[in-house]
Amino acid sequence: MGYLNKAQYDSVVSDMRLPNGTLWPVPVCLDINEAKGKEIEADGRGRVSLKDQEGNTLAVLSVADIWSPDKSVEADQCWGGDPEHPAIAFLNNNTENVYIGGKLDGLQLPPSYDYQDLRKTPAQLRALFAEKGWDKVAAFQTRNPMHRAHYELTLLALQEAEDMKILVHPVVGMTKPGDIDHHTRVKCYKEIMPKYPEGRAELSVFPLAMRMGGPREAIWHAIIRKNHGATHFIAGRDHAGPGSNSAGVDFYGPYDARDAVKGVEDELGIQILSYEMQVYSEEHDRFYSVNEVPEGVSPKKLSGTEVRKRLATGEDIPEWFSFGPVVNILRKANPPHSKKGFTIFFTGLSGSGKTTVANALQEKLMEIQDRAITMLDGDIVRQLLSSGLGFSRDDRQLNIKRIGYVSSLITKSGGAVIAAPIAPHEEARAWVRETVSQEGGFFLVHLQTPLETCEERDRKGLYKKAREGILKGMTGIDDPYEIPEVAELRIDTATSSIAQSVDTIVSYLAENGYVEGEAVAR
Repeated sequence: MGYLNKAQYDSVVSDMRLPNGTLWPVPVCLDINEAKGKEIEADGRGRVSLKDQEGNTLAVLSVADIWSPDKSVEADQCWGGDPEHPAIAFLNNNTENVYIGGKLDGLQLPPSYDYQDLRKTPAQLRALFAEKGWDKVAAFQTRNPMHRAHYELTLLALQEAEDMKILVHPVVGMTKPGDIDHHTRVKCYKEIMPKYPEGRAELSVFPLAMRMGGPREAIWHAIIRKNHGATHFIAGRDHAGPGSNSAGVDFYGPYDARDAVKGVEDELGIQILSYEMQVYSEEHDRFYSVNEVPEGVSPKKLSGTEVRKRLATGEDIPEWFSFGPVVNILRKANPPHSKKGFTIFFTGLSGSGKTTVANALQEKLMEIQDRAITMLDGDIVRQLLSSGLGFSRDDRQLNIKRIGYVSSLITKSGGAVIAAPIAPHEEARAWVRETVSQEGGFFLVHLQTPLETCEERDRKGLYKKAREGILKGMTGIDDPYEIPEVAELRIDTATSSIAQSVDTIVSYLAENGYVEGEAVAR
């Protein structure tokens, strides 16, 4: 066993099978950069040590092939080709251009320090089931917190046979961007496990990097659970589906994944249990499969989007949807916007009013809310955080990324950040947005004050020096300013006063729940 070699990779991508005919739907590859590939080829020994970030040697790879894959073919044939698909976005943005494959000799598992009692290998789970005498085990895969409908789904599996058991087997590796972190989810699973009939359920976590690959991933999940000792596998609606793209088009049909894994059930050697979505009847205080709701009953359900909205606003999440202790865990991990940290990130030309508006905004926020406020002004950051950087494009982008990283830490801790650099490059601003948005609110404010006005305000004489050729690399003169593609607010301080600009920003924060509207109105 190991990472796929080129022949195996090509076969899996095109046919979902290894060259020997074995069903294997997902290309599992080790990517390296071109320089490392050439280094390994030049070395000629054909064996490579694989180490973690701390230098622990985990395995030795006997190199069979080093090649440059056609990522577009992999994206099209494995994941449907839509560049917004999470697996394709990761492939294009986070994967190197060279693959290396061959047999692995494992030395140790990657060290992990959380949930030691729940991290069971396939061999450990098979041994546990044998020790308990469990010969019918239905595995339930999930990347989300378990709510009442998920719990009811697993109870249906228990009803398949008196001696059926449940393995709750959540993923604790990479999932879809925006998913709830695995620490929060595991706390939710632990809260639910005692609700199962005694002796009929087991919880074990699984460090899998999900591809959100629908049909291919459903088959992969079934193979994995069989290797862990399960005899049955629950494949529900939209299994391993990433939802829809920005145009609202679903990446997969609701039953594509279920039908795919059901179609190879006999070959896999694990029985596939397929159930419809569970919906709640208030009249009968019970759940029904959506296709078995009695006539005259109005079933209830809440979408994931609606649940996230209610967590963000602090609105009630009903007991029929989720167990109260589970909701409490989710609320602690996902406080409403009024309790979250946020970053106001100004961008604009020198002289556009960034520092002036930022200082005024700081005073106003200190008046109307209680978060600690950190000001990251461009000039001050240059003196301290980025004193060793110059003004090349790379150095400018690194300066902005440093500001973004610090902002993300403060935002994560519940503070408020006001950053006011020029930030002329879209790539760096996009990096900051992605980094900070994972921790709390992020609001890009483009001060689109015209260059002419900025030059008129030129108290430092920078534009004059740039026009005379004395100062090189002046943004807006001989170095371009890239207008933001996406901005929460665009303000022209040539026509909007400082007070009006601050009011515009504060009103936007209030509309999005980050400050209370009543405080703004006072």
